Amino acid sequence: MLIRVKNVNALDNYELEIEFTNDEIKIFDMKPYLNLPIFQDLKDPKIFAKVRVAFNTVQWENGADFDPDSLYSLSKELVKETLE
Repeated sequence: MLIRVKNVNALDNYELEIEFTNDEIKIFDMKPYLNLPIFQDLKDPKIFAKVRVAFNTVQWENGADFDPDSLYSLSKELVKETLE
């Protein structure tokens, strides 16, 4: 089964909350990639916040995107806190 991006939200500190097609929600940290030429524009928080789902992955207005398999394998599972 191919796991692809279903939904994405930009978070503070250059992180993405990503929901995948298997219904898992994970957090992906973009900070290590921001010095790569294609991602340098994303250092502007306003540009970073305009992330969207396109072609089953994440994409920004400047055309920057990320391989969905890498997003899935490099993301951390979202741990939801329970209220007692």
